[in-house]
Amino acid sequence: MSDLLQQQIEYYRARAPEYDEWFYRLGRYDRGEAHTRQWEQEVQQIRDLLHSQSGFDHILEMAPGTGIWTSELIRIGERVTALDASPEMIAINRAKLGSDQVDYHQTDLFAWQPQRQVDMVFFGFWLSHVPAQKLAAFLGMVRAALKPGGRLFIVDSRRPDLVTAHTVSEDLGEDLQKRVLKDGRRFDIVKIYYEPSALSETLRRHGFDIEVQTTENFFLYADGQRAS
Repeated sequence: MSDLLQQQIEYYRARAPEYDEWFYRLGRYDRGEAHTRQWEQEVQQIRDLLHSQSGFDHILEMAPGTGIWTSELIRIGERVTALDASPEMIAINRAKLGSDQVDYHQTDLFAWQPQRQVDMVFFGFWLSHVPAQKLAAFLGMVRAALKPGGRLFIVDSRRPDLVTAHTVSEDLGEDLQKRVLKDGRRFDIVKIYYEPSALSETLRRHGFDIEVQTTENFFLYADGQRAS
């Protein structure tokens, strides 16, 4: 397991320069105007929900990547602590935002422990990369980081992305995928596609008042709070 998680870190370090192409449906991720328009509409649906609350003093973002969601979080919170294992992702995020509201920390998210509680925890496209055998400990750490009644917001992939045929992603079974970068390098990573009802039950069992929902095609999301 440690070798797989290290390979996953190396994958995201190597993928950092091309990560935004996936989110913005560019290059090999471009499936045409209609696909991109639907993707953008569903992204906006998530943004609107995220912005339905604001005025948070301190937000913790786990695996912030290139800053796609960090840029939204600094609009609803005074300070954001951003934790990522990839220095390359952090560098892109920092350069893109140029914000003194964000404190960046390079760290292994499976080893990190909170030193204080925050008003909100957010992670985008990260929960699906947490191995099943580490999920309970990870959610326990998230709960410990969040104040009672604090907000938890999650967004992730609903199902295998339709662009996988173009990007040579291969399902290996047992919650694993093989990913191939533009330069041909290949990595095995964890990728779990959750059913909303099952994930809702899991989150509630670990101390969150929350319900997982989906957009029409692409995304799974949840907006709730730590139970008292």
